[in-house]
Amino acid sequence: MDLEGVIPNQPIKKDSWKTVLILAYQSLGVVYGDLSTSPLYVYKSTFAEDIKHSETNEEIYGVLSFVFWTLTLVPLLKYVFIVLRADDNGEGGTFALYSLLCRHARVNALPNCQLADEELSEYTKHGIESDKGSIGWRLKSTLEKYRVLQKLLLVLALIGTCMVIGDGVLTPAISVFSAVSGVELSMSNEHHRYVEVPVTCIILVFLFALQHYGTHRVGFLFAPVVITWLFCISAIGVYNIFHWNPHVYQALSPYYMYKFLKKTQRGGWMSLGGILLCITGSEAMFADLGHFSQLSIKIAFTCMVYPSLILAYMGQAAYLSKHHVIESHYQIGFYVSVPEKIRWPVLAIAILAAVVGSQAIITGTFSIIKQCSALGCFPRVKIVHTSSKIHGQIYIPEINWILMLLCLAVTIGFRDTKRMGNAAGLAVITVMLVTTCLMSLVIVLCWHRSVFLAICFIFFFGSVEALYFSASLIKFREGAWVPIALSFIFLVVMYIWHYGTLKKYEFDVQNKVPINWLLSLGPRLGIVRVKGIGLIHTELVSGIPAIFSHFVTNLPAFHQVLVFLCIKSVPVPHVRPNERFLVGRVGPKEYRLYRCIARYGYRDVQKDDNEFEKDLVCSIAEFIRSERPANDEGTEDVENDGYMTVVGSSSSNLVGIRMCEDDGNVGEMVGTSELREIHSPKKLRKRVRFVLPKSPQIDRDAREELRELMDAREAGMAFIKGHSYVRAKKGSSLMKRVVINLGYDFLRRNFREPTFALSLPYASTLEVGMVYHV
Repeated sequence: MDLEGVIPNQPIKKDSWKTVLILAYQSLGVVYGDLSTSPLYVYKSTFAEDIKHSETNEEIYGVLSFVFWTLTLVPLLKYVFIVLRADDNGEGGTFALYSLLCRHARVNALPNCQLADEELSEYTKHGIESDKGSIGWRLKSTLEKYRVLQKLLLVLALIGTCMVIGDGVLTPAISVFSAVSGVELSMSNEHHRYVEVPVTCIILVFLFALQHYGTHRVGFLFAPVVITWLFCISAIGVYNIFHWNPHVYQALSPYYMYKFLKKTQRGGWMSLGGILLCITGSEAMFADLGHFSQLSIKIAFTCMVYPSLILAYMGQAAYLSKHHVIESHYQIGFYVSVPEKIRWPVLAIAILAAVVGSQAIITGTFSIIKQCSALGCFPRVKIVHTSSKIHGQIYIPEINWILMLLCLAVTIGFRDTKRMGNAAGLAVITVMLVTTCLMSLVIVLCWHRSVFLAICFIFFFGSVEALYFSASLIKFREGAWVPIALSFIFLVVMYIWHYGTLKKYEFDVQNKVPINWLLSLGPRLGIVRVKGIGLIHTELVSGIPAIFSHFVTNLPAFHQVLVFLCIKSVPVPHVRPNERFLVGRVGPKEYRLYRCIARYGYRDVQKDDNEFEKDLVCSIAEFIRSERPANDEGTEDVENDGYMTVVGSSSSNLVGIRMCEDDGNVGEMVGTSELREIHSPKKLRKRVRFVLPKSPQIDRDAREELRELMDAREAGMAFIKGHSYVRAKKGSSLMKRVVINLGYDFLRRNFREPTFALSLPYASTLEVGMVYHV
């Protein structure tokens, strides 16, 4: 499957209105499933304990006023009009903001970055450069100077990421449980509790069991389900407004918030943790930006989602304002305001909408874990791409089953929306606070706006979110401890992995072998060159890795063509196929030693082994063909062990070398000439042929080098990779020994190898064991 075809080589043209409206329709199912189901549990969670619904209606009017202004200020004003503009080449989310800051302030957490990476098309973001000496320039310099600030920025991004994962556990639980709770109106209080939890658990198990099929197989149902649900809640809301209290619109005045807090005081402040749930899922508008466009998400929210939610909340408030006798806590819920004749159909639609909303947050959790893994902040996991057309639709088996077990544990352990709401609210508001903090830095460092504007942004939205955060945090013992505990565990895992990976890379850099050592190997050790291509995987972008010297000194032979391969991530969402590879030489031309660096963005898809091998060999062949004596188009490597030239993958390089590996005809290709072996191989094996452009002509040396590369590819490819045992060096502190010897070693042994290593043929792989004392 051609996954690289997802990323265009040319700038995307402006979408037509038809395309925008189609995207807006599709976004309703993917982005707004969680946000649209919040009316199921907001009023029920708000009136759970801290405040009571009285005949004066001051409480219900105050809650409605808070809900209206919260929906207006946070999703509408903050996200739709401001945060959506802070995209990273069309991608959104916590790591998109962090990636922007890393590039503009050069505080990247990835250790093997090069100056050549800054020449990528998506690396720079055009904007007004800040004047030297301005406050923004001084802030950037301070951030680049102090490692402590860089670590704090990374930890802040990881906290937001961990809370998103926590939200992936809590949102399915509370959404499905709240939808199923509609049966309580048709059953006695003694019996419905024995039905809700089992039914919720069955639906959750079914939901997670379907994840491996991929969103695209059932995605066509998502938008109609959410649209039907929004139509239902808005129609019920309009009916309740006109039937019970047409004057409920007066409660939208901010004055009722003041009356609410004045009457309820501490209880009203604590109840804000329930009101907060009306904006759960707002972060998805930014996180899922890469699948849609800014305009489509804005149109869907402002024209469909926002009005429907406001009408739904107003309708519930209108009904409750005329029903003050509350026999049980569930009488304040959503279903009590639904006319009895349509209650069962609405229940069915609500369950479907809850499943759709849960699906969105689960796939979002998969995506953000993939980003963390690509940027070296999460142990390697198996990533299955469930769609060949939409690169963001992935499935991670290990994370899927962990999320399912945690969802079931939360559902069985809490068994009520009150504590689930407390937990979900804290996770949601923490992510929003992190986004606000990172956005204030983006305003100064990336947009080059005044510091005063950034301070106003963080003060205004930060104050609103800090108020909700404090109300959620006070419920620590009543459920809010769950996202904190989950986030702490994931944060420890992420930081240990990042720290261990960084120390391992530093050891590689300090112990890399000089090129002169490699060039002098022949006379001293009697090195034998065997047929074939040897691929030596290394994290280094310059120099010879220590594992190679360890290998050669014990087995003095290596292949006739040797490639030092580095597969690395860069802090951009995508690397275009025509900028995929950096290729250069190691040592003199006659040694046939090459360095190849394959670059991927944090949202990119890595091809399977056969396609990657073909692209790799073609990139080396294209480097040989297009090499200039003066290296006019090359980019100098940081260690001066050669020049690195940007070479695209074979699928993107339409005028470069093509490779054919079968015995059939190459096909009619206009303007090409075929390079064949002079003597066919005697034994039967796969035939390799390069198809060269007719012009410009290549010299004899390059043609001979290409023939050797072709012979080596026919002989086969061997993969040499290191199997490292990382230990803390003598004299290290107790904390470092625990982190490296226990934590990092446990994660390295129990999680997966890099993606490329999983697809290597076992018979052609050679592991070189080595102990790293870091």
